[in-house]
Amino acid sequence: MNISMLLLFPHHHFLRSFSKTFFRNYQFIFHSGTRFGSGFPCTRPLNSIGLYHAKWMLPLSSFKRRLGVQTTIKLHTEGFSDKERRYVDKLYTGLIQGKRASLAEAITLIESTHSRKRDLAQVLLQMVLTYHREQEESNKGKPLAFRVGLSGPPGAGKSTFIDYFGKMLTENGHKVSVLAVDPSSSTSGGSLLGDKTRMIELSKDMNAYIRPSPTRGTLGGVTRTTNEAILLCEGGGYDIILIETVGVGQSEFAVADMVDMFVLLLPPAGGDELQGIKRGIIEMADLVAITKADGDLVVPARRIQTEYTSAMKLLRKRSKVWRPKVVRISARTGEGITEMWDKMREFRDLMLASSEFISKRQKQQKVWMWNLIQENVLEHFRNCSSVKDQIPLLEEKVAAGDISPGLAADLLLKAFKTQN
Repeated sequence: MNISMLLLFPHHHFLRSFSKTFFRNYQFIFHSGTRFGSGFPCTRPLNSIGLYHAKWMLPLSSFKRRLGVQTTIKLHTEGFSDKERRYVDKLYTGLIQGKRASLAEAITLIESTHSRKRDLAQVLLQMVLTYHREQEESNKGKPLAFRVGLSGPPGAGKSTFIDYFGKMLTENGHKVSVLAVDPSSSTSGGSLLGDKTRMIELSKDMNAYIRPSPTRGTLGGVTRTTNEAILLCEGGGYDIILIETVGVGQSEFAVADMVDMFVLLLPPAGGDELQGIKRGIIEMADLVAITKADGDLVVPARRIQTEYTSAMKLLRKRSKVWRPKVVRISARTGEGITEMWDKMREFRDLMLASSEFISKRQKQQKVWMWNLIQENVLEHFRNCSSVKDQIPLLEEKVAAGDISPGLAADLLLKAFKTQN
């Protein structure tokens, strides 16, 4: 069902004010009554209008949601200056037009811990989310991007693999975004590994965007803004999102709540493989890739592939339509990488056909919401005046063994409840 809204000449003042809102990036169809001539329809952005009337066609459900989003954005932007509004608008426009500089600046904005910039970031994210949802609706409800989490122990060749794999994808017409999460230095706060420096070829590709981000001490090996960065990359037109996480450990459980497919990369010469990698991590993997399967390591790679193939059969099945596979690859020779991509596409197609893909994303949205709630509640708790003053004193008593951590926590919670 469509609704039509006819904006006649007497309402041109309303139309001009309408063009200053979030709707200005929509394409409107101007009919023969416009100043552009007669006898054929014209399509132009609303912010460049010179017209007598326009006809706007929009599905009713989208129209209702758009009005709700517009109200939400208005509430969040009421305290913004004109300069701040123009800044957010500029970032949004550049982002959806595919400008890499706008994407980089937008990710920098959401990574900021400054309260004012975080407010700006939330408005930008809401705008991008609405745009992204409409793009998916025009694609018959199917996601436009494929999110893949990549992890493995240090030395597994993750960055080398991404460099080769990403180039292969861009040559096939894809736009690839790589979010490489590096562990942070406890001294400077900067990245220790500098993954981008090892993706030499991909970093020069104009159809690829690589964004290294330090964890800044965030648990789970992913930054607190990784979800937001994924959304911005998708809004910028990137259809393959690769998230490279830190090592093997808690990161797998965090990244599993962000991606459509989780791939574990393992080197062939790491000792007792099945003991070296915890069972819980193997259970998270949708695909296991044995890397560096070339030269003298071909035989060990085949052995490890056989061991993992047998081990994966003993694990509980997490999907009704997909059983995890084990492949053997070499980023140096390219062997097995095309076949690996075929497996990944097979996974995506099967999950989409069974509706597990969409269901998984919906659950991830809820996890994202609760993660943000936990983060914000903890920040509010720490900054509460009645709690903030007591924290150093109680920490000293806990460290000295005078009181138990549980008692200290109870005292802080009571102080927090008293004030709030």
